[in-house]
Amino acid sequence: MSTQAARTMEAENGGLRHDWTAEEVGAIFGQPFMDLIFQAQTVHRANFDPNRIQVSKLISIKTGSCPEDCSYCPQSAHYATGLEKEKLMAVEEVVEAAAQAKAEGASRFCMGAAWRGPKGDDFEVAVAMIEGVKALGMETCATFGLLDKWQASRLKEAGLDYYNHNIDTSPEHYGEVITTRTFQDRLDTLDVVRDAGLHVCSGGIIGLGETTTDRVKMLLTLANMPKHPDSVPINLLIPIAGTPLADAEKPDAFDFIRTIATARIIMPKSFVRLSAGREGMSEEMQTLCFLAGANSIFCGQKLLTAKNAAPGQDKSLFGRLGLSPM
Repeated sequence: MSTQAARTMEAENGGLRHDWTAEEVGAIFGQPFMDLIFQAQTVHRANFDPNRIQVSKLISIKTGSCPEDCSYCPQSAHYATGLEKEKLMAVEEVVEAAAQAKAEGASRFCMGAAWRGPKGDDFEVAVAMIEGVKALGMETCATFGLLDKWQASRLKEAGLDYYNHNIDTSPEHYGEVITTRTFQDRLDTLDVVRDAGLHVCSGGIIGLGETTTDRVKMLLTLANMPKHPDSVPINLLIPIAGTPLADAEKPDAFDFIRTIATARIIMPKSFVRLSAGREGMSEEMQTLCFLAGANSIFCGQKLLTAKNAAPGQDKSLFGRLGLSPM
């Protein structure tokens, strides 16, 4: 047996590798579709109950006026998207929204803020939100931008479970999408988060004008981190009028599913989240994503500022597929 075949078998059997090569990941991504799905489903069943889906709720606790220039984001202050700016929510409002999400079946509550990074009194308010949500018995997740060591430790003390900080795309393509922070800035924040003992949630976006090679290298970056991200959200770009990517070409559906499947194979024990873009996907496409190893979704009709699949649609699809929330 070749070294590459042995390593691939190791991954299929639930072993965790952090030494993938671009050639190996590219070969997995590019194999015949049926073989890819079979391999991904085999890995998935070895590590997870294939009929259980993690359900999370995501809200925006502070909307708009972000100083970053992410080309896909309607919350950036650099673009005129017509988004109504909103100040930081009150702690009581957030805890109430979390209680409602829990009643609707969500086990994790995620809070996002349009910041380059949290500062001053706003950070302490966010800490109070995390403490309040944690007191409800829910898993907590936050995405507040760049963090330093003290902030990460403070969030851990407050009861934060997961910190989301996506790398978005490959190192090579990153500069075509964002110029106000570097790819290394993102990796540094993930290091700080990991060192603080927080679970890492990090993934990317498909549809940013990237190539197949960029998708492979994005996944390679995630899989070769010192520890695989505990959650890997794979987003499908939602083009927003007023942003530079408003007219971006929609990726092929099968390429998106290939990205899900490859993530599952090379990060076998991570939750792979079918994230933004579900509202525009057919039920058949979503089903193929679940078959490819996606086992996490966001519930609710809104993801920060974008539309999401309606709760009734999720319940109906879950029922027909025999899926149930974790």
